Amino acid sequence: MISKPNHVPDRLALLAASAVDPFLTEELLKAEQVHGGIDLAKVVEELPEDDIRWSAEPIRSLVDDAMYAFRDDRTRADAWLAPRLHATLRLTRREAADRRLWNHIALAIAPDYVVWRHLSEATANRPVRRVSADRFRGPADRQCFSRLWWAAELFRNGPDYAPVEIACGNQDLIHTVLRMEVIDHRPTAQALVRLLKSGRVTTGREINGLSMAISTAGATLTYDVLGPDEPRDPVPLREWIAEASTAPPVARHGLPEGPDEDPVPEESVDALTDYFMELFETAPIRGRRSGD
Repeated sequence: MISKPNHVPDRLALLAASAVDPFLTEELLKAEQVHGGIDLAKVVEELPEDDIRWSAEPIRSLVDDAMYAFRDDRTRADAWLAPRLHATLRLTRREAADRRLWNHIALAIAPDYVVWRHLSEATANRPVRRVSADRFRGPADRQCFSRLWWAAELFRNGPDYAPVEIACGNQDLIHTVLRMEVIDHRPTAQALVRLLKSGRVTTGREINGLSMAISTAGATLTYDVLGPDEPRDPVPLREWIAEASTAPPVARHGLPEGPDEDPVPEESVDALTDYFMELFETAPIRGRRSGD
């Protein structure tokens, strides 16, 4: 397994997709050797130095702690890291949509974490262990760090990250649901978490079947009618971002707090939970027997 680069920059930056490939070598993808870091630092676009959010140390510290705490079960690191990454890296959605930021975090700040978390297991058909290049510079639902940030953004209930832990604790949910447009509807996200927490939907096949049913029904039904949400006030998010300069490091044992936004209306979550359960009971689930 590789270690971190010899040179880890002090600050985050933007790394364009065109500059990624020379550093995304087969040796890195096979966990054999990491780049030194110096040459990569020459091809990045700097971010404003007066913004504390671009300090690299808090991110590096988080991934070090995650690799130590979950060394015996790396998949569990997602549920721990997602809320803490989101609360540490206080971004607007516009900023989070810039893939160049995630490219830099994955390749310059923590390539060893990407390899540690996503290195495949050896099988008879694929004996060589390897990391998919998408984990370094892929789409938002695949890239190692952006998938966690967006999962936290979409599943948090106002300042409460507890639903994020539940969602990210199930790999099938975050692999499937982050691709759904309707997940940006907050009551929909909370209803899915509630079904997962209750144990009524558990297996990968069940989650995939329910997700397909929700997406299909959503093409003809507006979920905001069944489960309306309150308009989002942009002020709490702006204040939360502004407080980054005075915020202490996120807690390792307790959950941090997100922006002080109003939580999702409970009655909307109730209504959609019941409706999704009805969809689930009639959804075609591979392997489910009639009458189950």
